[in-house]
Amino acid sequence: MNLRRGFTLVEVVVGIGILALIGTITFSTIASAAITRDALEEEDAANQSARVALDRLARDLRLAYLTKNVSAINTYATQFVGQNGDPDALFFTTLSHRRMYVDSRECDQTEVTYWTEADPTMPGAYVLLRREAPRIDNEPEKDGLIAPLAYHLKEVEFRYINPETNEWKDEWDTNGSETSAMLPRAVQVLLVFLVPDPDDDTRLVERPFATTVILHYANKLTQKSSDSDSEGDTGEENN
Repeated sequence: MNLRRGFTLVEVVVGIGILALIGTITFSTIASAAITRDALEEEDAANQSARVALDRLARDLRLAYLTKNVSAINTYATQFVGQNGDPDALFFTTLSHRRMYVDSRECDQTEVTYWTEADPTMPGAYVLLRREAPRIDNEPEKDGLIAPLAYHLKEVEFRYINPETNEWKDEWDTNGSETSAMLPRAVQVLLVFLVPDPDDDTRLVERPFATTVILHYANKLTQKSSDSDSEGDTGEENN
């Protein structure tokens, strides 16, 4: 006679325990994968934001200009000022403006300001802001359209190379005595983003992005003769 035997209480408990263990491992794996995915998405967003911000900065800086012609009516002196702070700030006149409306009273001349404020989405971080005024008025803190360029920044740094001394400077001021009415030959831009650590979602790691922009309307670097060239010239004279 065949007897149908069911599960004992111990077998049922063991089976439930195994299922619970499998469920815990599966949930942990999925949660870890989701955290890693979110961290990678944050890093991709930082990469995209850095590319957009650096491209915008490069276009504005490349066409920065100064003019001494201020005799016309309703004209203002152009300037290029880089303030060394924590983070840095920069404002200058440039020819990078694009007219958006037909027959609008605008040209390619514009006044641009880059500065930072506290990031409302991440404590301790900064947001990079850009202000563009279609008319130059020597008041970079007023008027114009303000737009955020990048969030979650730890550091924004600008450095400038002097075309006369070939030395890098941490600040620049065309209103000052040393660099009066002179553009830097090139500007080095450094943006440091804060992104979640893929291995530990409680930590933030730094992701630096940098570029160097040569200013089209700046003076070229001063060429200095080397000692070897001088010796060569002397040898030719003796021959």
